[in-house]
Amino acid sequence: MLGRNHHLKEDIRDYWSKRSETFDLAFGHRIPPGPELNAWVSAITTSLGDKPLKILELACGTGEVTNVLLSLGHDVTALDFSEVMLTVARRKHRKRQRVRFILADAERTMRTMEPDAAYDAVVCRHLVWTLTEPEQALSDWHRVLKPGGKLLIFDGDWAKPTFVGRFASLSIGLIDRIAGIDPHYDGAMSDRHQSIMERLPFGDGLTAEKLAPLLEAAGFEGVEVASHRPIAAAQRRTADLRNRLRTLLYRRFILSCSRPG
Repeated sequence: MLGRNHHLKEDIRDYWSKRSETFDLAFGHRIPPGPELNAWVSAITTSLGDKPLKILELACGTGEVTNVLLSLGHDVTALDFSEVMLTVARRKHRKRQRVRFILADAERTMRTMEPDAAYDAVVCRHLVWTLTEPEQALSDWHRVLKPGGKLLIFDGDWAKPTFVGRFASLSIGLIDRIAGIDPHYDGAMSDRHQSIMERLPFGDGLTAEKLAPLLEAAGFEGVEVASHRPIAAAQRRTADLRNRLRTLLYRRFILSCSRPG
């Protein structure tokens, strides 16, 4: 199992590393100023409150969620296990204060010597579905949180489109044939993405209902699920038709829970 997970992790690292330089051009990744940034600010503030916190951001990528957290006045430790992703993030935030970037595996923060009960909150976007050992990862995230600290997860079921999403997918295919394929968008149905997904524990789809009992088993309490729709609605306000349709493809969710105080 360790060997299998090792090779899978390398495939995951290689996949996102190769996308690093153009990742911010892909719809749904960048969080531009305006309605979308405001929607993210609202979602994070609703869960974490408006007081500055010490936050561990997992799988920060090119630092887009990092930007939201910094704009709210939080102190952020942002980690990723792709050196090239971190290079982009460091360059993007080179003039910012209250942030440090570290090269680390989000599933095993103990290896970075992050101490127990060090953070007020742990935040991640589109990470949980990629976990190769989810039980171990959730236990480690519980470890680094202070008593009463919060875990905030933004994720979705990328294994299959929703009912509406199936029709949206057909429409996107038609646009691709007429206008040409978007060179920067690599959706969940791409060959490499699909090859990784089918080898993951959540390869058949990640849902809040599936995740909640694992969180409780790891020691978290007060699991709450919020709608991702306000963020999707904000994305549609500035997107073209193809990208507006992409917001309908998959079921997404925002989940929060706490380490008992």
